[in-house]
Amino acid sequence: MIVLIPAYEPDLRLATLIRHLGDTLPHARVLVVDDGSGPDYDGVFDVAAEAGASVVRHARNHGKGHALRAGIAWAMEHAPGEPVVTADCDGQHTPTDIARVADAVAPATIVLGGRRFTGDVPARSRFGNAASRLLFRALSGQRVHDTQTGLRGLAPDILPWLLGVPGDRFEYEFSVLMGARAQGVRLAEITIETIYLDENASSHFRPVRDSVRIYAPALRFAASSLAGAAVDWAALLVLAPLLGSLNAAIVCARLASAATNYQLNKTVVFRHTGDGRRAVLRYAYLAAVILTINVVAMDALVIGVGVPLLLAKVVVEGVLFLLSYAVQHHLVFPAGRVGAAQEPALRARTSV
Repeated sequence: MIVLIPAYEPDLRLATLIRHLGDTLPHARVLVVDDGSGPDYDGVFDVAAEAGASVVRHARNHGKGHALRAGIAWAMEHAPGEPVVTADCDGQHTPTDIARVADAVAPATIVLGGRRFTGDVPARSRFGNAASRLLFRALSGQRVHDTQTGLRGLAPDILPWLLGVPGDRFEYEFSVLMGARAQGVRLAEITIETIYLDENASSHFRPVRDSVRIYAPALRFAASSLAGAAVDWAALLVLAPLLGSLNAAIVCARLASAATNYQLNKTVVFRHTGDGRRAVLRYAYLAAVILTINVVAMDALVIGVGVPLLLAKVVVEGVLFLLSYAVQHHLVFPAGRVGAAQEPALRARTSV
């Protein structure tokens, strides 16, 4: 087994963790990937190597996602067929919890060491994890309590796929969770201790910039929907006087809007490269289903229950937005499965 620890500007807690891992998991190999900390941290990584870790150093900072992929590629080369357990370098994960996650690893599974955020938790960490948890559940339909945990057990059979998951920084770990179901990968979660040291001062997470990266797929989907709506309105205003028929203008405008939305979702939001004909048919079917649900739900809420029109519209459109994203992500534009034939190319993408 490989314990993979990405590290950027770490302190001596890294070496302490490595020594304790030697006592708790004596047969595990510890790999530290320096994500471009620079020469000022040579001493820290020298101590880590003296404590028994293999150290891979990057000349510049690429981000946590890049460091994780580089470590996974190293593990596949130096310990093929072995599971990988990722852990943070700042003391948030105890050797006991790392060992528990390692013991739970099973084929086609990611084991998450989930914190429950009890006790003295920094406000930004509590809020960030709550927002990420709710978004993940809404978009994927899966329950995970701690979507931002860095303690993860990775089965050896999913490592080739993990090399191909996009994202170089903190968004990588969220993208892994979002893509797991489409790859047939099960998410399992075990409760671990919640530890925050010095108000989590050692964290390099940038609340605004990294949050935008994490939520980028949902933001791109929202932007695509707004672009489709803009095309719908513009086409209607142009075509209505030209065609002399409001109904014909509405139909043509909706077709133009749907074509725009489909193309943006395919190329920008989900970056789908699979069977285009199948995707078009599934998208058309989904659009028909969404329209039907919209009409039925609005009728039921406004006429049947008496909900105000504006409130009903907001509720229905919000629910359908999440439903449409989930269906398009998993069924219309699913990510392709990574096979063994792709491993060399994927491994090359993680080079230092």
